[in-house]
Amino acid sequence: MPASAPRGRTLIVEGVRTPYLEAGDPASAAAAVFIHGNPGSGQDWVELTSRAGEFARAVAPDMPGFGQAEKPGRFDYTVRGYAAHLAAFLDALGIRRAHLVLHDFGGPWGLAWAAAHPASVGSLTLINTGYIPAYRWHFSARIWRLPLVGEAFQRLTTRRAFYALMRLASPRRRLPESFVERMYRDYDAGTRAAVLQLYRATDIARLARGLEPGLRALRCPVQVIWGKRDLFLPYRYAFTQREVFPEAQIHLLGDSGHFPYADNPEVVADLLLPFLRTQLGPAAAAATDGARASGTTADA
Repeated sequence: MPASAPRGRTLIVEGVRTPYLEAGDPASAAAAVFIHGNPGSGQDWVELTSRAGEFARAVAPDMPGFGQAEKPGRFDYTVRGYAAHLAAFLDALGIRRAHLVLHDFGGPWGLAWAAAHPASVGSLTLINTGYIPAYRWHFSARIWRLPLVGEAFQRLTTRRAFYALMRLASPRRRLPESFVERMYRDYDAGTRAAVLQLYRATDIARLARGLEPGLRALRCPVQVIWGKRDLFLPYRYAFTQREVFPEAQIHLLGDSGHFPYADNPEVVADLLLPFLRTQLGPAAAAATDGARASGTTADA
């Protein structure tokens, strides 16, 4: 169990109010940085930031348009805009070496930052996200990308419809109701508008091609954790990560869906925390050196 809950903080990042969680030593220039996707927030990572904080600094922001962050109409709701916001956030906190833990759209945001700041990347953990050059949008995304139709669909996303979508996100393992309810509460008009802008501004294939050279140039440990029951981002894309990260460790979770850190939290923690401890804790790194060979694992 974690020693204590992470601290809730708020920072103004280039004019945008950005709440974040923080655990561990706030003066450390190296940190585990947890980045949520759609429709998440920094609150997705309460347990993991708390436990990572026992041996390292850990932070988890609400990105603009999501959670309790400001949702201004003027923000640049593109991958480039989010990568720039992440850069400013890390700079404001004095984080010079980031060990990124990315999920969903946090993947493109974080990878775009990483490709532009290779010397500042300590490690990457990709949870149901990553480099996906041949991706075909899932059914909800295809609707969001349609003018007028997307707006109508968002207006019709009631609590009941949202819960149904979350059941599809984790078809074999039930997501905690508190997790889904918090996401729904945060899914207000500002977030719905941000989602439409983000998805309409993103060409996944073009983005991947643009990031590929920078990602190939990264020299850092990479692990991939992927729920095999993900209907939005099928697990075959876990293996695509080796096109740019040839030494990536790949872990497939047989019963997990799109949110494995929520539907299978202990298994994810058992993979993630030793990995981060190895990268961020010198003594632990020496003790665990060679404990995990590069390869692919899958649960039953």
